[in-house]
Amino acid sequence: MNKNTDTTQYNTVGRRKEAIAQVWLTPGEGKIFVNKAPLEKYFLQEIHRIMIKIPLELTDSLEKYDISVRIRGGGFSGQAEALSLAISRALILIDPALRPILKKEGLLRRDPRMKERKKYGQKGARKRFQWTKR
Repeated sequence: MNKNTDTTQYNTVGRRKEAIAQVWLTPGEGKIFVNKAPLEKYFLQEIHRIMIKIPLELTDSLEKYDISVRIRGGGFSGQAEALSLAISRALILIDPALRPILKKEGLLRRDPRMKERKKYGQKGARKRFQWTKR
C-alpha cells in the first residue's frame, strides 16, 4: 500500500469564452484558492461564488477537497463558468459514479459560444459604418 494515497492530486482544465481555469483538487477541508487568493477575495460577487460551488454542493464534496486554481483571460463570469466546468471534471476523475448527477445539471458541457471576430470594412462583427447618400 502506498503511503501517499491521501496526497493524490487531480488536475483538470475548464474553458469558457476567453477564460481558462486550471484546477488542482487535493483531499482537504474545503479551502478554495484562486490565483493564490481566497475565493471570496477573487470573486467579489456572490453569484459567481455560488456558480463555482454548485458542483461541490450537488456531490456533497464541499468540505472534502482543497482546491487550487490558476485562471487566465476573460471576465469574471466567464472565469466562474470555466472554473465550475473544471471542478466538475475533476470530481469525475475522483469518482466516475458522480457523472450522472453532474451531467443532469449540465455542468459537464463546455459552452462553445465565443465572441465573433471583427470584419474588415465594418465597425464591428455585424455593425457597419454609417452609409451616407450625399
